[in-house]
Amino acid sequence: MISTRRRLEYASGYIGLGMHQDAAAELGLIEREERDSSEVLRHWVMLYHETKEWVALIKVAEALAGTDPDEEQGWVSWAYALRELDRVKEAQEVLLKAEVLHGKSCAVLHYNLACYACLLGDQMDAKRRLATAIKMDAEFKNSALEDPDLAVMRGDVKN
Repeated sequence: MISTRRRLEYASGYIGLGMHQDAAAELGLIEREERDSSEVLRHWVMLYHETKEWVALIKVAEALAGTDPDEEQGWVSWAYALRELDRVKEAQEVLLKAEVLHGKSCAVLHYNLACYACLLGDQMDAKRRLATAIKMDAEFKNSALEDPDLAVMRGDVKN
């Protein structure tokens, strides 16, 4: 019998190689009692993100956030998938819940909240959120200059 750890290693390799069906097959062979573990859910999140299966990503990322709320990946991926489906307000609500847990350490949370605020027409909040993200990780300034979600703020970002 192949261990869950080994199957996750195989799945990671397949995801990295773009062999998505093989990754899904490996994850599908994991013992039923371990399928809802954080580690398995994280791999499904990675796979669905790579394959742009947003509805499936919402389901597993929400499960990951519920199983392991201290893991920011579940929250961020859940919100990202909602945004990809043009459910921006819902995406914002997810990250506002996550902010309590991850707001002091997760720059991408603030960056994505800046994007959502901008898309929802709240330029003041978007500007504040973006400043926080950039303060936490300067690379987000370059991202903001190219991000279509923040297009109306380009002048503010360049300054």
